[in-house]
Amino acid sequence: MELVTLITGGSSGIGAATARALLEQGDLVAVTGRDAGRLAAFATSVDAGEQLLTIAGDAADENDVASAVRQVVDRWGRLDTVIANAGYSLPGTLEDHDPQAMRAMVLTNVLGPALLVREALPHLRESKGRIVVVGSVAGIRNTPGNLYSVTKWAAHALVENVRQLVAKDRVGVTLVAPGVVDTPFWTERGGTPQAAPTLTAEQIATVIVFAVNQPEGVDVNQLVVRPSGQFG
Repeated sequence: MELVTLITGGSSGIGAATARALLEQGDLVAVTGRDAGRLAAFATSVDAGEQLLTIAGDAADENDVASAVRQVVDRWGRLDTVIANAGYSLPGTLEDHDPQAMRAMVLTNVLGPALLVREALPHLRESKGRIVVVGSVAGIRNTPGNLYSVTKWAAHALVENVRQLVAKDRVGVTLVAPGVVDTPFWTERGGTPQAAPTLTAEQIATVIVFAVNQPEGVDVNQLVVRPSGQFG
């Protein structure tokens, strides 16, 4: 039976690559994003027909998240997997950030995954489904003034808190923490670090799909994935 998956931030980068991989294995996939135009372009590029649902909305807005979960369940009658992928970083350090931009990043990167889990849990308990949160190597190491890193430390803590909350319900919970990945994420930061080794979005998608495809009773909790040669 095909799985039903909801991915936040699914119109580009890791989210889009994961959606493609799941669609290719025959699953039903819904992706959210704030930009309706990018969602439409993604839908055209995959040409998955009724197998794909695109939903415009903000991953940090409780009403948008609740609506997305409701639309998925209304359309396909169930929800098996949620992938909290939406997130972004700001260039510079917290000394340079605009306070409103800081607030928006914290809400997207921390509140967003929490809202998705909150809304999806009743359905995931029923399906004995899975939760995947895309974190970052920045969430296991500190760098000077890096507020993005702070948000990812918080997201990683959320994953373990949720795992303990739902273990009795046999809901799987996985943290995927990538190193440097060549995606539009880095456009916001002025480009990938010079001469740094990078992973592709497709490689991280393969890791996420590995976690999602584990047999019943197997719960892969943490996957840290760096490109060969990345030191930090």
